[in-house]
Amino acid sequence: MKVVVCGAGLVGFNIARYLARAGHDVTVIDRRPELVRKIGETLDLRAVLGHAALPGVLEEAGAADADMLIAVTHHDEVNMIACQVAHSLFGVPTKIARVREQAYLEPRWQDLFRREHLPIDHVISPEVEVAHAAARLLAHPGSLAVIPFAGDRVRLVGLRLSEESPVLDQPLRHLTQLFPELQVVVVGVVRDGRFFVPTAEDRLLAGDEVYFVSATAHLGRAMHAFGYESGRNDRIVVVGGGNIGLYLARDLERQLRPVGLRVIEKDPERAEHVAQQLAQGVVLCGDAREEDILEEAGVRSAESVVCVTDSDEVNVMVGVLAKDMGARRAMSLYNSAVYRRILAAVGVDVGLNPREITVSSILQYVRRGRIRAVHTLLDGEAEIYEIEALETSPLVGRSLRELRIGRDAIVGAIVRGEEVLVPRADTVIEPHDRVVVLVRAEAIRRMEKLFAVRADYFG
Repeated sequence: MKVVVCGAGLVGFNIARYLARAGHDVTVIDRRPELVRKIGETLDLRAVLGHAALPGVLEEAGAADADMLIAVTHHDEVNMIACQVAHSLFGVPTKIARVREQAYLEPRWQDLFRREHLPIDHVISPEVEVAHAAARLLAHPGSLAVIPFAGDRVRLVGLRLSEESPVLDQPLRHLTQLFPELQVVVVGVVRDGRFFVPTAEDRLLAGDEVYFVSATAHLGRAMHAFGYESGRNDRIVVVGGGNIGLYLARDLERQLRPVGLRVIEKDPERAEHVAQQLAQGVVLCGDAREEDILEEAGVRSAESVVCVTDSDEVNVMVGVLAKDMGARRAMSLYNSAVYRRILAAVGVDVGLNPREITVSSILQYVRRGRIRAVHTLLDGEAEIYEIEALETSPLVGRSLRELRIGRDAIVGAIVRGEEVLVPRADTVIEPHDRVVVLVRAEAIRRMEKLFAVRADYFG
């Protein structure tokens, strides 16, 4: 499949890297020479210097015979026009655009992106996706990641284990003996900054980041087994009233209905706008780096403080201040990969990576064939797939033991109709089963061959 990616920023780079690694013909367009040079030197693909919406530049990038165009420049209008030009002049079948400005996405303008107007097949809004991801985390206090699969019958959840966790120092194969009704598969562990796929003999230690797959219906029981109690998250402080902060506050009002929602926004006009959009939340105008404004927001008694300003430094700093003042949990948005490695060390409990969330959102529309969903984890160290086993798939009729998946991948769940199965070595995969499998980055190409994804991944 031939794909043109418009924009060589963090999102464009990672999308291009993913597609190139999967063996597809990828060309990236960007008007910044240093990024074009970097992507050409780093990845095995073509890079074109130029404005992504210009017909000549798209022609040079091979739009005339492209199967898909993904427009993720920093400018909404460039992304939209690139899709229009790709459709009108080159007949590109599938067009995906990142659109940040919510004025384009209001329900009353829902016809804007129809084929006869602005022909964009899928619109991605990073701010909305990040807000939804943060809301899922807040709905499960203590979680580092919450990702739904198979119509939300199954979820991947990440947790950090404390000294009091009941599962410490026990081989993973003993989990079912300790908790007979537990339907959980631990698919990944981060220890001392290193990610690995555990075996049945591995033991969990205090401080580990543990990623497990569970039936959604049994998630409360699973959280309890790992030492986390489900409960309300009533007192929440959102730092930053930009698009992400506003959408998050709205999500919280709809889903969790916290009784003590507070939003801190530095800009007076924006603060007034956010206040008008909320039904119950209180908006405070001020700089969240000042202790007085944090006091007024009730940070000392807050269950969660979520920092989503447009500055990584502010988000991390306020997260640290909030924890120091007594907040039970701090979540900070970051764009630079450097911060992922230091957040836990400085006391921030959860990092929100918009690049990772946006890339995963786009991949939902890129994948076809038997792959129903794909998410990147830990800044690309691993990916987790939901794969439908078709009648002709080499998966069907074979046990997991026979598939010989190896140490770099692990099946977390099998969904058969409405039933969620905990996979065992002798579990045999049947037609139309949905298989949730985690794969380390270095093994993705091998796993794609094993699961016969490459043949029909893009239809």
